[in-house]
Amino acid sequence: MNHDSPLSPLPLADTPCRVLTTRQLRERGVSAADADEHCRPGGPWQQVLPGVHLLHPGPPTSEERLLAVLLYAAQRGPSVPCQGGGERPAPEVMVTGFAALALHGLTAAPPLSALERIDVLVAATRRLRSAGFARVVRSAGLPVPEEITGLPVAPLPRALADAVAQLSDAASVRRLLTCAVREGHGAAGAVLAELERAGLTAEPQVADAVDVLLAEGRAVAERQLYAMVADHGLPDPVWNVDLRMPGGPHLGSVDAYWPEHSVALEIESVAPHRDDDLPDPAPDRTRAHLERLGITVVRCAPHTLHETPRDQAVVVRTALMAAADREPGAYVVVLPR
Repeated sequence: MNHDSPLSPLPLADTPCRVLTTRQLRERGVSAADADEHCRPGGPWQQVLPGVHLLHPGPPTSEERLLAVLLYAAQRGPSVPCQGGGERPAPEVMVTGFAALALHGLTAAPPLSALERIDVLVAATRRLRSAGFARVVRSAGLPVPEEITGLPVAPLPRALADAVAQLSDAASVRRLLTCAVREGHGAAGAVLAELERAGLTAEPQVADAVDVLLAEGRAVAERQLYAMVADHGLPDPVWNVDLRMPGGPHLGSVDAYWPEHSVALEIESVAPHRDDDLPDPAPDRTRAHLERLGITVVRCAPHTLHETPRDQAVVVRTALMAAADREPGAYVVVLPR
């Protein structure tokens, strides 16, 4: 057969997917030689990545590029256990980086059609190289992916870390991180933990963005606290106040306080971890001081306000109801913070 000979039809009429590997084609009765012939210049097919064929001419769609990258990365290599010992094994590959952020719906991420390369996360032991529009990212432990549009996608904190690792501009890093937290895609603490795990918080462009990330996370947690009180019918507290003894010392600052019940609520702060830092004893000292005065202190993590606000509301309501069975708390002066 020469290049002027017509191509014989192949038994793929019942194949809805238009992206297949060489192995998948062989399983459908198409030899490697026939596949190569159909991928010749001007032919009806094309090889978009090593061992991955697009069964139509013209550029692939964004969905076809995603599938091609996953097929390319999954062609060979052993499976690996999940990071954190999950109940089900993670697949060998998943989309990560900017493509994953776009699939998660992050508005600050570029659209899939604008990405020259798509990041795919694989085990560190895999012998696989980046090729074409597939960029291989290796990890000693794979997270459990989320399924989006039927594709395995890295959780947002991991996808953020893999995207940030490619950025050198502090403003771009700051915009990406704050957008993720502001839009509710993830809690600031989870994002910061993943950045630390990846060793990125020491990078200047990331270090500059950490304070902004934490401030945004704090603001989001406060908004979620306001919503929790309103949505679950809790009595209105006084918000963001300092507590002092009459004519005496400052006792501490709290995010919400119910004077009639002597119940205070604090949102736990998230701070960058440093191996040489000692734990900050101030929150525990404040809590112990207030509880000695008969004031119940409820502490809640930002992620609980984000993920399980109903459960957190039950904790607060229980503390308010228990006030009737306790001795009245000491009188304290409440001042705006």
